[in-house]
Amino acid sequence: MSESSPARPANRSLATWLASQSPAQQSEILSRLSERQLLALARDWRFWARPKQLPPPGKWLVWLLLAGRGFGKTRSGAEYVKEHLLDHPGSRAALVAARFADGRDTMVEGESGLLGILPAAALRGGCAERAWNRSSGELYLANGSSARIYSSEKPAQLRGPAHSVGWADEAAKFADAHLGIRQDTTFANLLLGLRLGRDPRCVVTTTPKPLALIRELIADPRTVVVRGSSHENLANLAAGFADQIMATYEGTRLGRQELYAELLEDVPGALWDRAMLERGRVATAPALRRVVVAVDPAMSSGEEAAETGIIVAGLGTDGHGYTLADYSLRGSPAQWAAAAVKAYRAHRADRIIAEANNGGEMVAFTLRSIDAHVPCKTVHASRGKQTRAEPIAAFYERGYIHHIGDPQRFEALEDQLCTWAPNENSPSPDRLDALVWAYAELMAKPRPKHYRVVFDPPKRQISPV
Repeated sequence: MSESSPARPANRSLATWLASQSPAQQSEILSRLSERQLLALARDWRFWARPKQLPPPGKWLVWLLLAGRGFGKTRSGAEYVKEHLLDHPGSRAALVAARFADGRDTMVEGESGLLGILPAAALRGGCAERAWNRSSGELYLANGSSARIYSSEKPAQLRGPAHSVGWADEAAKFADAHLGIRQDTTFANLLLGLRLGRDPRCVVTTTPKPLALIRELIADPRTVVVRGSSHENLANLAAGFADQIMATYEGTRLGRQELYAELLEDVPGALWDRAMLERGRVATAPALRRVVVAVDPAMSSGEEAAETGIIVAGLGTDGHGYTLADYSLRGSPAQWAAAAVKAYRAHRADRIIAEANNGGEMVAFTLRSIDAHVPCKTVHASRGKQTRAEPIAAFYERGYIHHIGDPQRFEALEDQLCTWAPNENSPSPDRLDALVWAYAELMAKPRPKHYRVVFDPPKRQISPV
């Protein structure tokens, strides 16, 4: 827009603001621009972007964009890097993701990624085929600038190279996000590598989680924090997202985090906390001695019914426990039984452990109606939930139980673990219950036998009671 154009509206893009004006006002504003300027305007991100999607003014090292899903934070990060690479020939960008595949599929090749927003003329050779090395994760521009993908799976790769700009996408998913920025971590190596150019900076686009990295970035005076919710970009999202997805999670703790980008801290009194879970997270499990599927069944179905917790866990040859999968669902007895049997087969489990306090023999009967030969052990809660959960939480605290792979696989389970405080009037934590039953089966020590000494001359005999 020209210098005489109106000031940017507070919460809308200039494009949205212009569309809200009368036809006469639109014509008057656009008449100030040449045909060349009008064509450029169609490709100008600063015209289409909402204010929160643009770099903040002033001096800063990190622009932390904490936003809900669908806000447009990936596009914001990509546009920031694009602008830097085009305006500074020969510059180098570090694109950092939780996994290499995330960087490739989202930050570069995704709909809002760099290849999707860079004009072909800006790429080396005038096309993506010549500019983009998919296997190495390197992108080259015609002006000599370049970008390379790094992942939190290999943080040491960032130790040597120097960059003039960085982009960390979904930093809360980094494998070492629980360690913060004051240790030898992915993000620390990224910051230490920002040493090219006159004003190296970094943008972080992520949904927040209460991890050390996010907390420390928020507290750092060199960080500018911008928050945004999914609602701010509804006009550009599929109608089904608002009608179905957002309606499902509206008002829930998960919705507050994933839609409204609230940083939800651990609940006081909860037996688990986020740091404990992150410390125990591992990429893969060793050889397993046993695998079980634990089920905490709901006694009714329908929209208002509780979920049925279905957790798969294994006991490693190292004596540690490994949480392998979460198949929990809300459905009829036939549906949860089918899901449990499917999990049993997929993981080659030894047996299914099912709580039978409310359903009695009907629980085992329902499971065997799906597979008559499935080994099923029913358990009864003779002690309170807190008493059952405390020893399992202690195993976690001592580092003996681990969750396998991407944290998103266990998002709902971990949310229950970290928000359920004993004696609270909170919804029944079905996934938590199933997990507790699994590890009670796998890791509970057998009850010690008591011995008596029987004196029977001429020999002394020791017999168990």
